Amino acid sequence: MKKNVAVVMGGYSSEFQISINSGNVVSESLDKNLYKVYPVHILEDGWFYVSEEGQRFKVDKNDFSFETAAGRKKPDVIFNTIHGTPGEDGYLQAYWNLIGMPHTGCNYYSAALSFNKRDCLSVLKNFGIHCANSVFVNEGYPIDAEEIVKQVGLPCFVKPNRSGSSFGVSKVHDMEGILPALEKAFAEDNEVIIETALVGDEVQVGVYKKGNEIIALPPTEIVTENEFFDYGAKYLGQSEEITPARISPEVTEILQTEAKRIYNLLNMEGITRSDFIIQDGKPYFLEINTNPGLSKESIVPKQVREAGMSLTEFFGILVENALLKSQ
Repeated sequence: MKKNVAVVMGGYSSEFQISINSGNVVSESLDKNLYKVYPVHILEDGWFYVSEEGQRFKVDKNDFSFETAAGRKKPDVIFNTIHGTPGEDGYLQAYWNLIGMPHTGCNYYSAALSFNKRDCLSVLKNFGIHCANSVFVNEGYPIDAEEIVKQVGLPCFVKPNRSGSSFGVSKVHDMEGILPALEKAFAEDNEVIIETALVGDEVQVGVYKKGNEIIALPPTEIVTENEFFDYGAKYLGQSEEITPARISPEVTEILQTEAKRIYNLLNMEGITRSDFIIQDGKPYFLEINTNPGLSKESIVPKQVREAGMSLTEFFGILVENALLKSQ
């Protein structure tokens, strides 16, 4: 019997349209011989199953069921493609846990921890993971730009602590740029992280679980036309994404081992994408995305194809693992 899969997309953040794109690709790619697929949009004006004809049917939050042309349906499993809140920061994971609904991806605590860059870096540094020097500031508190620069140096990156897709991120080259960059970051989040700008190759690597085996995909090298891998570089074609990355087999192995170690340390499930800068042959961890982009030209799908899999095969692995861990 076919399993009912609700592909959840949208969200409440600046990334909602990017999430819709990811969700649509997953909905199209899942094997229709194995799964009955139901796209579900979680938006600020409501939660809805959206039929092929574009009709919206409200989701009952008591059990995540909804009406369809064939009657009321309740998913057997959720495929979560929301970037940002509430699908990447633990809120929906906690809710699904409460109602006993299996879902792709990690549990609510791991989602909340990894979504908070400050807390995630603090945990991983204790396990010897190499990270850039960083300073954290909260909106409304006194800010000493000179002290910040003394700790992280110039250039540096100013980032919202809990945001994705490079919204609110600036690369700062001089003291005068600190306060405007903070203002930009505070427009996205009331917590901000300021990091030393590492010098090296930016690489990203997807990691997933098949059964109990943690597997790293071929890494991707980012070569951007811009100062860093910003929104334009990610989504407007202003970068070159080279898969597999042009790094030695030895560095590739070190990178993949580190990415799998981080996946394990943070108790991840499903697909993640970890971002690194390789400086002097050593990978420095930047951040982990627990719901990375899954549109056809996104980085993880490119890595999946490089690994010799179709998206249909890969998304099926994620669904079956979610069902397996719920047993």
